[in-house]
Amino acid sequence: MIASLVGEVLDKNSDNIVIEIGGVGLQVYIPAPLCDHLRPGERVFLYTYLVVREDALTLYGFETKEGRQLFSLLLGVNGVGPRLALAVLSTLNPEAIRRAVFHEQEELFSRVPGVGKRTAQKILMHLQDRLPMEAGLKPVTMSAESDGDLLAALTSLGYSVVEAQAAIQSISRDAPQDEETRLRLALQYFTKP
Repeated sequence: MIASLVGEVLDKNSDNIVIEIGGVGLQVYIPAPLCDHLRPGERVFLYTYLVVREDALTLYGFETKEGRQLFSLLLGVNGVGPRLALAVLSTLNPEAIRRAVFHEQEELFSRVPGVGKRTAQKILMHLQDRLPMEAGLKPVTMSAESDGDLLAALTSLGYSVVEAQAAIQSISRDAPQDEETRLRLALQYFTKP
C-alpha cells in the first residue's frame, strides 16, 4: 500500500492533482478544500489511500491521518464508494463529522451531494461505534433555513463549503437573525488573524 507521498504539484483539476515524484506524475484525488488551496509548483505531503479495482488503481490523498482514517471508515458503509466518501470529506471537515455522529445529526450528511436520507442514516450508524468521541463536542448548528441561505451566499463569494460552515459556526447564538448581519459576522471570521 502507498501510505504517503511527498512531491511537487504539477497540475490541478477540480477534484485531483498531479504530483511529480522522481520524474513520475501521479494523479491523486483530494478533498475540495485542500484542492482549493494547492497551487502548481508547491511542494505537498499527503497521507494516501490506494483503491484497487479490476480496471484501475486510484490514489486518494489527505492532509491528515484522521482524514485518511475517515475515508477508510466511510468506504465500509454499504453503498458508499470512494467518490462519495471523498464528497463527504469535501463537504464536512473531520471535526464536523465527529460532532454530527456524536449528536446523531444525520441531516448534516444529507447536505453532501449524492447522499440521500437512507445513505445518511447508514453513514451515521456505521460511524457511531467506530469514531472516538470526546465529551463536550457541541452539535453542528446548521439546521436553520437562514443558515442554508448564508452557506449559499458564502460559497458564491468563493469560499469552500467547509470554510463557509466554519464561519457560520463562529457566529454567536445570540447574534441577530437577519441575513445581512449574519453574513457580515460570518465574513469577519475570515479577517481574524
